[in-house]
Amino acid sequence: MADAGGSASATRMWCSVPERLQLHMAMLALQFGYAGFHVVSRAALNMGISKLVFPVYRNIIALLMLLPFAYFLEKKERPAITLNFLLQFFLLALVGITANQGFYLLGLDNTSPTFASAIQNSVPAITFLMAVILRIEKVRLNRKDGIGKVIGTVLCVAGASVITLYQGPTIYSPAPPLNRPTPMFVSLGDAKGKNWTLGCLYLIGHCLSWSGWLVLQAPVLKKYPARLSVTSYTCFFGLIQFLIIAAFFERDPQAWIFHSGGELFTILYAVSNSSVLSQTIHRIYFFF
Repeated sequence: MADAGGSASATRMWCSVPERLQLHMAMLALQFGYAGFHVVSRAALNMGISKLVFPVYRNIIALLMLLPFAYFLEKKERPAITLNFLLQFFLLALVGITANQGFYLLGLDNTSPTFASAIQNSVPAITFLMAVILRIEKVRLNRKDGIGKVIGTVLCVAGASVITLYQGPTIYSPAPPLNRPTPMFVSLGDAKGKNWTLGCLYLIGHCLSWSGWLVLQAPVLKKYPARLSVTSYTCFFGLIQFLIIAAFFERDPQAWIFHSGGELFTILYAVSNSSVLSQTIHRIYFFF
């Protein structure tokens, strides 16, 4: 009885929190999840998971989780599907799923989780520049918000350029004890024996793809306002594209088999933090 009373009290306390504050807390938790995503993804690569198998399984699970929400929540607001819409969804998948995730994993494999996380801060600036070039966003230099956007964009681009072009000296690099294996999560720093410059270029491609995906979604969502359905179609076509690429470049059957629970965990974590949870929270957040 005491446990039931405590649970009911905690439920009432949570319900008493304003809904807007609950959404802000959910968004904050999502950002912590994004931070862990870089570390977990690098751990997956360290385990030996294929850079093609990882996004295939990730998108399969994400699609299976998204479909029920898209079907039931947007049954009334989903327009009829046409060939034009399918072509737009295919393009969104090519930019936002295939190129975005592919460049990210290639870049992460050649750099580090810290660098990958830092360079993603340039995405808002790149998105703003693309939106201005395509005349989706207007720059009003006679207003404070317009000046703030320009200054923020310049600072983002400058910061990303410094991170990309200047690697800098090693600040702290502890030497592991002799005859002792290095744990997987300790060796998540710089990618030894990799091409750092090439990894930077891959991550720049990742940021460009992510920004392009955000910009291209705007005109699509105006004609097809069912956001979760758009995400589901995009995920489906991205899965098809990755399967085609994997059929040509991933010939090892063992690469498709989970060899440990850790490999399965990394994929499930990637799905929960980048697909279903983020889309659902963003959808509710912007609705309110």
